[in-house]
Amino acid sequence: MSWTGKRQPRVLPGFGLFLGLTLTYLSLVVLIPLLALVIKALAISPQRLWQAATAPQALASYRLSFGASLTAAAVNVVFGGILAWVLVRYRFPLRRLIDALVDLPFALPTAVAGITLTSLYSTNGWIGRYLARLDIEVAYTPLGVVVALTFVGLPFVVRTLQPVLEDLDSEIEEAAASLGAGRWQTIRRVILPELWPALATGFALAFARAVGEYGSVVFISGNKPFRTEITPQLIYAKLEMYDYAGATALAAVMLGASFALLLTINGLQRWAARRQAAFGD
Repeated sequence: MSWTGKRQPRVLPGFGLFLGLTLTYLSLVVLIPLLALVIKALAISPQRLWQAATAPQALASYRLSFGASLTAAAVNVVFGGILAWVLVRYRFPLRRLIDALVDLPFALPTAVAGITLTSLYSTNGWIGRYLARLDIEVAYTPLGVVVALTFVGLPFVVRTLQPVLEDLDSEIEEAAASLGAGRWQTIRRVILPELWPALATGFALAFARAVGEYGSVVFISGNKPFRTEITPQLIYAKLEMYDYAGATALAAVMLGASFALLLTINGLQRWAARRQAAFGD
Protein backbone atom coordinates (compact mmCIF):
# COMPACT_ATOMS: atom_id res chain seq x y z
CA MET A 1 0.00 0.00 0.00
CA SER A 2 1.48 3.33 -1.04
CA TRP A 3 1.86 6.24 1.36
CA THR A 4 -0.07 9.27 0.16
CA GLY A 5 0.55 11.51 3.14
CA LYS A 6 -3.16 11.64 3.92
CA ARG A 7 -4.96 10.08 6.85
CA GLN A 8 -6.94 7.03 5.80
CA PRO A 9 -10.68 7.36 6.49
CA ARG A 10 -12.02 5.23 9.31
CA VAL A 11 -14.50 2.50 8.56
CA LEU A 12 -16.67 3.72 11.47
CA PRO A 13 -16.61 7.53 11.68
CA GLY A 14 -17.19 9.54 14.85
CA PHE A 15 -14.57 7.83 17.00
CA GLY A 16 -13.61 11.05 18.79
CA LEU A 17 -17.22 11.95 19.59
CA PHE A 18 -18.14 8.51 20.91
CA LEU A 19 -14.89 8.23 22.88
CA GLY A 20 -15.69 11.55 24.55
CA LEU A 21 -19.23 10.42 25.38
CA THR A 22 -17.91 7.14 26.73
CA LEU A 23 -15.34 8.81 28.99
CA THR A 24 -17.91 11.35 30.19
CA TYR A 25 -20.44 8.66 31.05
CA LEU A 26 -17.80 6.51 32.75
CA SER A 27 -16.57 9.48 34.78
CA LEU A 28 -20.03 10.52 35.96
CA VAL A 29 -21.17 7.02 36.86
CA VAL A 30 -17.98 5.34 38.11
CA LEU A 31 -14.80 7.40 38.31
CA ILE A 32 -16.07 10.54 40.07
CA PRO A 33 -17.94 8.66 42.84
CA LEU A 34 -14.90 6.46 43.47
CA LEU A 35 -12.61 9.48 43.47
CA ALA A 36 -14.92 11.19 45.97
CA LEU A 37 -14.65 8.17 48.25
CA VAL A 38 -10.85 8.20 48.03
CA ILE A 39 -10.73 11.95 48.75
CA LYS A 40 -13.09 11.49 51.71
CA ALA A 41 -10.88 8.71 53.08
CA LEU A 42 -7.72 10.79 52.67
CA ALA A 43 -9.34 13.64 54.62
CA ILE A 44 -9.56 11.39 57.69
CA SER A 45 -6.49 11.05 59.87
CA PRO A 46 -4.63 7.78 59.33
CA GLN A 47 -5.04 6.85 62.99
CA ARG A 48 -8.80 7.39 62.92
CA LEU A 49 -9.06 5.52 59.63
CA TRP A 50 -7.10 2.58 61.00
CA GLN A 51 -9.12 2.44 64.20
CA ALA A 52 -12.42 2.42 62.32
CA ALA A 53 -11.24 -0.16 59.78
CA THR A 54 -9.84 -2.54 62.43
CA ALA A 55 -12.50 -2.20 65.12
CA PRO A 56 -13.70 -5.56 66.51
CA GLN A 57 -17.14 -5.18 64.95
CA ALA A 58 -15.58 -4.31 61.59
CA LEU A 59 -13.24 -7.33 61.72
CA ALA A 60 -16.19 -9.59 62.53
CA SER A 61 -18.07 -8.22 59.52
CA TYR A 62 -15.02 -8.83 57.28
CA ARG A 63 -14.78 -12.43 58.43
CA LEU A 64 -18.43 -13.07 57.70
CA SER A 65 -18.51 -11.17 54.39
CA PHE A 66 -15.42 -12.76 52.89
CA GLY A 67 -15.85 -16.15 54.56
CA ALA A 68 -19.47 -16.54 53.49
CA SER A 69 -18.64 -15.25 50.01
CA LEU A 70 -15.84 -17.81 49.62
CA THR A 71 -18.11 -20.60 50.84
CA ALA A 72 -20.95 -19.56 48.53
CA ALA A 73 -18.62 -19.28 45.54
CA ALA A 74 -17.17 -22.73 46.24
CA VAL A 75 -20.66 -24.25 46.49
CA ASN A 76 -21.62 -22.59 43.21
CA VAL A 77 -18.52 -23.95 41.47
CA VAL A 78 -19.52 -27.51 42.39
CA PHE A 79 -23.27 -27.43 41.87
CA GLY A 80 -23.22 -24.69 39.23
CA GLY A 81 -20.74 -26.80 37.28
CA ILE A 82 -23.04 -29.81 37.51
CA LEU A 83 -26.01 -27.69 36.42
CA ALA A 84 -24.11 -26.28 33.45
CA TRP A 85 -23.00 -29.78 32.43
CA VAL A 86 -26.58 -31.09 32.54
CA LEU A 87 -27.95 -28.15 30.56
CA VAL A 88 -25.31 -28.52 27.83
CA ARG A 89 -24.90 -32.28 27.52
CA TYR A 90 -28.44 -33.60 28.04
CA ARG A 91 -31.79 -33.04 26.39
CA PHE A 92 -34.87 -33.43 28.62
CA PRO A 93 -38.31 -31.87 29.10
CA LEU A 94 -38.40 -28.33 30.55
CA ARG A 95 -34.70 -27.91 29.80
CA ARG A 96 -35.24 -24.46 28.29
CA LEU A 97 -37.31 -23.39 31.28
CA ILE A 98 -34.62 -24.47 33.73
CA ASP A 99 -31.99 -22.72 31.63
CA ALA A 100 -34.05 -19.52 31.76
CA LEU A 101 -34.54 -19.83 35.53
CA VAL A 102 -30.76 -19.71 36.00
CA ASP A 103 -30.92 -16.00 35.15
CA LEU A 104 -33.65 -15.33 37.72
CA PRO A 105 -31.21 -13.87 40.31
CA PHE A 106 -30.20 -11.29 37.67
CA ALA A 107 -33.78 -10.08 37.16
CA LEU A 108 -35.25 -10.55 40.64
CA PRO A 109 -34.82 -7.56 43.01
CA THR A 110 -32.43 -8.58 45.74
CA ALA A 111 -34.80 -7.41 48.49
CA VAL A 112 -37.52 -9.69 47.08
CA ALA A 113 -35.02 -12.56 47.02
CA GLY A 114 -34.12 -11.88 50.66
CA ILE A 115 -37.75 -11.86 51.79
CA THR A 116 -38.49 -15.04 49.84
CA LEU A 117 -35.48 -16.91 51.22
CA THR A 118 -36.31 -15.78 54.75
CA SER A 119 -39.90 -17.03 54.47
CA LEU A 120 -38.68 -20.35 53.07
CA TYR A 121 -35.90 -21.02 55.57
CA SER A 122 -37.39 -19.62 58.77
CA THR A 123 -38.34 -22.16 61.43
CA ASN A 124 -41.96 -22.10 60.26
CA GLY A 125 -41.16 -21.85 56.53
CA TRP A 126 -41.73 -24.49 53.90
CA ILE A 127 -38.14 -25.73 54.06
CA GLY A 128 -37.01 -24.40 57.43
CA ARG A 129 -39.62 -26.36 59.38
CA TYR A 130 -38.12 -29.65 58.20
CA LEU A 131 -34.56 -28.49 58.80
CA ALA A 132 -35.54 -27.40 62.31
CA ARG A 133 -36.44 -31.00 63.11
CA LEU A 134 -32.79 -31.82 62.38
CA ASP A 135 -31.62 -28.92 64.60
CA ILE A 136 -30.48 -26.97 61.54
CA GLU A 137 -31.25 -23.27 61.62
CA VAL A 138 -30.80 -21.25 58.44
CA ALA A 139 -32.60 -17.93 58.80
CA TYR A 140 -30.89 -15.38 61.06
CA THR A 141 -27.66 -17.40 61.15
CA PRO A 142 -24.39 -17.28 59.16
CA LEU A 143 -25.72 -20.25 57.19
CA GLY A 144 -28.56 -18.05 55.96
CA VAL A 145 -26.02 -15.53 54.70
CA VAL A 146 -24.30 -18.30 52.72
CA VAL A 147 -27.63 -19.40 51.26
CA ALA A 148 -28.44 -15.86 50.08
CA LEU A 149 -24.98 -15.34 48.58
CA THR A 150 -25.17 -18.71 46.85
CA PHE A 151 -28.47 -17.68 45.29
CA VAL A 152 -27.13 -14.43 43.81
CA GLY A 153 -23.85 -15.97 42.59
CA LEU A 154 -25.12 -19.08 40.81
CA PRO A 155 -25.69 -17.51 37.35
CA PHE A 156 -22.10 -16.28 37.12
CA VAL A 157 -20.69 -19.80 37.35
CA VAL A 158 -23.26 -21.41 35.06
CA ARG A 159 -23.04 -18.76 32.34
CA THR A 160 -19.24 -18.80 32.45
CA LEU A 161 -19.05 -22.57 32.06
CA GLN A 162 -21.73 -23.11 29.43
CA PRO A 163 -19.83 -21.68 26.40
CA VAL A 164 -16.74 -23.70 27.32
CA LEU A 165 -18.75 -26.90 27.65
CA GLU A 166 -20.47 -26.26 24.33
CA ASP A 167 -17.07 -25.92 22.63
CA LEU A 168 -15.71 -29.04 24.33
CA ASP A 169 -16.13 -31.85 21.81
CA SER A 170 -17.68 -34.99 23.26
CA GLU A 171 -15.46 -37.03 20.93
CA ILE A 172 -12.56 -36.31 23.29
CA GLU A 173 -14.38 -38.19 26.04
CA GLU A 174 -15.17 -41.04 23.66
CA ALA A 175 -11.51 -41.24 22.65
CA ALA A 176 -10.44 -41.38 26.31
CA ALA A 177 -12.96 -44.14 26.98
CA SER A 178 -11.76 -46.11 23.95
CA LEU A 179 -8.24 -45.94 25.35
CA GLY A 180 -9.39 -47.55 28.58
CA ALA A 181 -9.89 -44.49 30.77
CA GLY A 182 -12.56 -44.78 33.42
CA ARG A 183 -15.25 -42.15 34.00
CA TRP A 184 -13.40 -40.43 36.85
CA GLN A 185 -10.10 -40.58 34.96
CA THR A 186 -11.77 -38.88 32.00
CA ILE A 187 -13.22 -36.16 34.22
CA ARG A 188 -9.95 -35.59 36.09
CA ARG A 189 -7.50 -35.76 33.18
CA VAL A 190 -9.53 -34.68 30.15
CA ILE A 191 -12.49 -32.52 31.15
CA LEU A 192 -11.29 -30.63 34.23
CA PRO A 193 -8.05 -29.34 32.66
CA GLU A 194 -10.14 -27.66 29.96
CA LEU A 195 -12.63 -26.28 32.48
CA TRP A 196 -10.19 -24.92 35.06
CA PRO A 197 -9.89 -21.40 33.55
CA ALA A 198 -13.67 -21.06 33.26
CA LEU A 199 -14.19 -22.52 36.74
CA ALA A 200 -11.67 -20.07 38.21
CA THR A 201 -13.28 -17.13 36.41
CA GLY A 202 -16.78 -18.19 37.50
CA PHE A 203 -15.58 -18.60 41.08
CA ALA A 204 -14.01 -15.12 41.07
CA LEU A 205 -17.13 -13.53 39.56
CA ALA A 206 -19.44 -15.25 42.07
CA PHE A 207 -17.14 -14.27 44.92
CA ALA A 208 -16.98 -10.64 43.79
CA ARG A 209 -20.76 -10.50 43.45
CA ALA A 210 -21.26 -11.96 46.93
CA VAL A 211 -18.82 -9.60 48.66
CA GLY A 212 -20.84 -6.56 47.65
CA GLU A 213 -24.30 -8.07 48.19
CA TYR A 214 -26.71 -6.33 50.54
CA GLY A 215 -30.38 -6.62 49.61
CA SER A 216 -30.79 -10.40 49.73
CA VAL A 217 -28.80 -10.69 52.98
CA VAL A 218 -30.35 -7.92 55.05
CA PHE A 219 -33.52 -9.91 55.81
CA ILE A 220 -32.27 -13.47 56.19
CA SER A 221 -29.22 -12.53 58.29
CA GLY A 222 -31.08 -10.69 61.05
CA ASN A 223 -28.22 -8.16 61.20
CA LYS A 224 -26.82 -9.34 64.53
CA PRO A 225 -23.52 -7.56 65.34
CA PHE A 226 -20.49 -9.88 65.65
CA ARG A 227 -22.58 -12.80 64.36
CA THR A 228 -24.63 -12.19 61.20
CA GLU A 229 -23.67 -8.64 60.24
CA ILE A 230 -21.89 -8.30 56.90
CA THR A 231 -19.76 -5.29 56.02
CA PRO A 232 -22.31 -3.55 53.73
CA GLN A 233 -24.83 -3.76 56.57
CA LEU A 234 -22.32 -2.26 59.00
CA ILE A 235 -21.61 0.59 56.59
CA TYR A 236 -25.33 1.35 56.38
CA ALA A 237 -25.64 1.21 60.18
CA LYS A 238 -22.78 3.68 60.62
CA LEU A 239 -24.37 6.05 58.12
CA GLU A 240 -27.60 5.92 60.11
CA MET A 241 -25.60 6.88 63.22
CA TYR A 242 -23.90 9.73 61.30
CA ASP A 243 -20.53 8.03 61.75
CA TYR A 244 -19.31 9.10 58.35
CA ALA A 245 -15.65 8.50 59.18
CA GLY A 246 -16.33 4.90 60.19
CA ALA A 247 -18.49 4.27 57.11
CA THR A 248 -15.81 5.80 54.88
CA ALA A 249 -13.10 3.61 56.41
CA LEU A 250 -15.13 0.43 55.81
CA ALA A 251 -16.01 1.56 52.30
CA ALA A 252 -12.32 2.17 51.57
CA VAL A 253 -11.50 -1.38 52.67
CA MET A 254 -14.22 -2.80 50.43
CA LEU A 255 -13.04 -0.60 47.56
CA GLY A 256 -9.52 -2.00 47.89
CA ALA A 257 -10.91 -5.53 47.96
CA SER A 258 -12.99 -4.78 44.86
CA PHE A 259 -9.93 -3.57 42.95
CA ALA A 260 -8.03 -6.70 43.95
CA LEU A 261 -10.93 -8.87 42.77
CA LEU A 262 -11.13 -6.92 39.51
CA LEU A 263 -7.44 -7.50 38.81
CA THR A 264 -7.85 -11.17 39.66
CA ILE A 265 -10.83 -11.58 37.33
CA ASN A 266 -9.04 -9.80 34.47
CA GLY A 267 -5.98 -11.99 34.99
CA LEU A 268 -8.09 -15.14 34.95
CA GLN A 269 -9.87 -14.05 31.78
CA ARG A 270 -6.55 -13.40 30.01
CA TRP A 271 -5.27 -16.76 31.19
CA ALA A 272 -8.41 -18.43 29.85
CA ALA A 273 -8.06 -16.62 26.52
CA ARG A 274 -4.42 -17.74 26.16
CA ARG A 275 -5.33 -21.34 26.99
CA GLN A 276 -8.18 -21.29 24.49
CA ALA A 277 -5.91 -19.83 21.79
CA ALA A 278 -3.27 -22.44 22.49
CA PHE A 279 -5.88 -25.21 22.44
CA GLY A 280 -7.24 -23.90 19.16
CA ASP A 281 -3.79 -23.94 17.61
